[in-house]
Amino acid sequence: MSYNNFVSGAFALMDSLIRNGVFHIFGYPGGAILPIYDELFRWEERGLIKHILCRHEQAVVHAADGYSRSSGKVGVCFATSGPGATNLVTGIATAQMDSIPLVLVTGQVARSFIGTDAFQEVDIFGITLPVVKHSYVVRDPKDMSRIVAEAFYISKEGRPGPVLIDIPKDVGLEKFFYSFVSQTYLSLLGCTSFKIIKEKHFSKLIDFISQSSQPLLYVGGGAISSNASAVILRFANLFQIPITTTLMGKGIVDENHHLSLGMLGMHGTAYANFAVSECDLLIALGARFDDRVTGKLDEFACNAKVVHIDVDPAEVGKNRIPQLAIVGDVNNVMTDFLIYLEHSIKFVNNIERTSSWKQRISAWKKQYPLLIPKNPNFLSAQEVLYSISAFEPQAYFSTDVGQHQMWAAQFLNVLPRHWMSSSGLGTMGYGLPAAIGVQIAHPNQRVICVTGDASFQMNLQELATISQYNLPIKVVIINNKWQGMVRQWQQSFYGERYSHSNMEKGSPNFLKLAESFGLLGLEVDSRKELESVLKLFSSYDGSVILNCKVKEQENCYPMVAPGKSSSQMIGLNKYSSIPIVDKI
Repeated sequence: MSYNNFVSGAFALMDSLIRNGVFHIFGYPGGAILPIYDELFRWEERGLIKHILCRHEQAVVHAADGYSRSSGKVGVCFATSGPGATNLVTGIATAQMDSIPLVLVTGQVARSFIGTDAFQEVDIFGITLPVVKHSYVVRDPKDMSRIVAEAFYISKEGRPGPVLIDIPKDVGLEKFFYSFVSQTYLSLLGCTSFKIIKEKHFSKLIDFISQSSQPLLYVGGGAISSNASAVILRFANLFQIPITTTLMGKGIVDENHHLSLGMLGMHGTAYANFAVSECDLLIALGARFDDRVTGKLDEFACNAKVVHIDVDPAEVGKNRIPQLAIVGDVNNVMTDFLIYLEHSIKFVNNIERTSSWKQRISAWKKQYPLLIPKNPNFLSAQEVLYSISAFEPQAYFSTDVGQHQMWAAQFLNVLPRHWMSSSGLGTMGYGLPAAIGVQIAHPNQRVICVTGDASFQMNLQELATISQYNLPIKVVIINNKWQGMVRQWQQSFYGERYSHSNMEKGSPNFLKLAESFGLLGLEVDSRKELESVLKLFSSYDGSVILNCKVKEQENCYPMVAPGKSSSQMIGLNKYSSIPIVDKI
């Protein structure tokens, strides 16, 4: 776009965003951000950028989040001041907890009104300080290009995270002599790239591996962020080390691979939890020893030496003191290690040493498999999700939070960056807008949102966004008429006092709801209809809302109760007494 150098702050913002690789923006306009939207109008007319109008600011940031997780790019969103900005907070915290790179642009009242309690004025800079990686208030339009460049650099370098840029209304309007600032010329104290010499640690890592007879790889979201799938699989195959992942690390390897143990933790597989309890070497890659993974922390891998590799030095030793710590990008560290290994005289083949360990794990897999209840009298969520995974092996999946999220983690086999789920914050209402972001990032790919009847109602207004942009998103509602995980906890730990967790009264007719937005609505409530309904669900060109009426009182097992160790699971082989059972 040609221009003379005397431009507005809003122009500088749009030009800087585009030069930093932005094409899609998710947003919702309002008074304080109107100068930016007015400028956006001109850039959109020229086809230089595309704005996606969501129906709520929380959905705006979740959509940018899904866009980022699935593409590896920085997600960008716009919101106005006051309630527009505060509506972003849950989504910002979601991204911060899961280390997702976002740049969030908010409008603000004019500089002269800041601090006067002006209409729709809030201190969004102060409100979000605990849940951002960094934040700015643009006081001078001359700083706009530099701030945008810094925001993109900070959001994606090191441990990724969200960065906020708050722009007063008059800054967007003010004219000035513009000069673009590239990330290439940035010099940020505390943000300069550093490379610790890791080779001195590699010899020790080889020693640990060669001495171990029961090693285990524990892989988290940092491995996904660094695109380390290929190198981790090479490493695991080389040493024949089993792999378990966190909820964030799901997709790092094919879960049908013989070394994969699936997810560990509170609702992880029994064999993954047994393995982490019995291992003598735990190699943590981009993981943070979260409480939902470790259970009782002092009994987590208590017999193991721990190697912790993470890009964030603050995470190393925070919850568990490792015997070997390496700070760095997981992909880079593991690649460097394999190169080092080629020239090392210390390499020891430990495949025979670990053979009995793999046999034990194989025995656990046979004894405590994930089971699908197939009772002719009801439809199970597990069977629905396992069947969908078989129908759509290449799909991108987003989830909401609750039982359906854990069942999805257990029964969906996904590719790297094909799994979008609010893991750290556990945000209900995340799934549908995240799916919108994924579909915008991958317009020709299949995108499926797995949600619950309670979570779906948190942001169902985004069906309008799906309708407006003709997005062929498939939505699967696991409908048990409850806030399922809340009900399970009330049953297990609160004396079956089901306080306000039933959602049946007042719930919409999901078929008519889909129809009202011009979408196809389908419903299934029996096993005999499932295959035919899923064929239609999968083959339909447009968006589909599939309401799956599953068993109401079903619980998600295995489960590690709060305060218990990983090996103390309840609900093992829960369905062994049911007449019709298929083993995975």
